Amino acid sequence: MEIILKEDINNLGYKNDVVNVKNGYANNFLFPKGVAIRATKSAKKVLEENLKQRAHKEEKLRVDAQAIADSLQNKEVKVGAKTSSKGKIFGSVTNIQLADAINKKGFDIDRKKISIVQKEVKEIGKYQALIKLHRDVKVELEFEVVSE
Repeated sequence: MEIILKEDINNLGYKNDVVNVKNGYANNFLFPKGVAIRATKSAKKVLEENLKQRAHKEEKLRVDAQAIADSLQNKEVKVGAKTSSKGKIFGSVTNIQLADAINKKGFDIDRKKISIVQKEVKEIGKYQALIKLHRDVKVELEFEVVSE
């Protein structure tokens, strides 16, 4: 079934993308949540017209995201965590703590846009995170977990 996404969905697509999904996924999950609509001929025409009108605004958003990405690449981000004497963290560091550390540096980045590359962050050290600022702009950020 062809659908039009109303918002970004991980592993599926971005807002205003036309994608093919199975009928059950669309009818039981996407439509009831209101995150997608059926891609009829009229809906596609409306989408095409809206995209033409928004092209200039989208370009400005992409340029702004690229500027944030350029300034983020040079930043040193340190996340403080309570640790044992051996360097093990009590719990783990998640994208929530990383988002807080980045926001303290003066950037306004939502935690949902951050994904930590490693599976678990449970020790002191350096790690990688991928930040999706825009559909076309992604930046890899190196952060360090330090003991508080």
